[in-house]
Amino acid sequence: MTEQQKKFPEFYVTAPQPCPYLPGKLERKLFTHLTHDKPPELIDRLLTTGFRRSQNIAYVPYCEGCQACVSVRVLANEFEPDRSMRRTWRKNSSLVARRTAPTPTMEQFRLFRAYIDARHSDGGMADMTMLDYRMMVEDTVIETFLTEYRAKPEGIEDLDFEAWPLKAVALCDRLTDGISMVYSFYDPVDENAGLGTYMILEHLAFARRIGLPHVYLGYWIEGSRKMAYKTRFKPQERLGPDRWETAPRDEEVAG
Repeated sequence: MTEQQKKFPEFYVTAPQPCPYLPGKLERKLFTHLTHDKPPELIDRLLTTGFRRSQNIAYVPYCEGCQACVSVRVLANEFEPDRSMRRTWRKNSSLVARRTAPTPTMEQFRLFRAYIDARHSDGGMADMTMLDYRMMVEDTVIETFLTEYRAKPEGIEDLDFEAWPLKAVALCDRLTDGISMVYSFYDPVDENAGLGTYMILEHLAFARRIGLPHVYLGYWIEGSRKMAYKTRFKPQERLGPDRWETAPRDEEVAG
C-alpha cells in the first residue's frame, strides 16, 4: 500500500437498524476511521460537508430510499436571538463559561449520567460507563475542546472556578470555518432554565469573537419534535445535494 493510499479514507457501511427518529424506518451509516495519518484538511473537509464525528469515526446517514437527515449550520455573524432566546440568555446570566482541553472528569461524568438517566434513559447512551465517557471526550485527532458552565455562588468571592456548581458541558470541534457542537448535556434539575438553548447561544457568541462564521448543529429532520429546536436559530444553512443552501427565515417551528 502506497503512502497516498494510507492517507485516503476507506469507507464502510453499517448494518441496518431501527431509526431512532422515524418510526418504521431503518438507518444505515457510511463511516470512516479518523487517524493521525489522515491529512487534517481531509478530515476538516469531511466535517464541513455533512459528516459528523463520534470519537475517531466520521459518519453520515446512508439510508436506502431516505434523505430525511439534513446537516444544518447557523450563520454566526448574522444571527440575532429572538425574544425567547434573550430571556434564556438573561436567565442564565450567572453562568460562567470556560474552555478546557478534552479531559474528562468524574464530576462531568456524574452530570452526564444524571442528564442521560433523566432525558435519554432508553437511548443508545443509556449504559455508558466512565470509560465510555472518557473515550467520547478523549478520542479525537482534531482540535477538540470542552466548555464547562458553572454557576458563580452569590456572596462568595474566594472559591476557585472548579468549586462552583457545574451546570452544563459542551464537547465541540474547532473546524476551519466554524465550531461543530458534538454533544452537550446539562443538569436536568434546571430543565426550565433552557440550558440547551443557552449553550448554542454562547457558542454562537464565541464563534463571532474568534472570527468563525458557522456553528454546526448536526442533523435536522423535518417534522421531528426532537430536532425542531434547531430551526429556531436563524439564519441557517442546510446541506443540499450539491451545496449549502439558505433555509427560509419565516418557516414555522414544529413541536
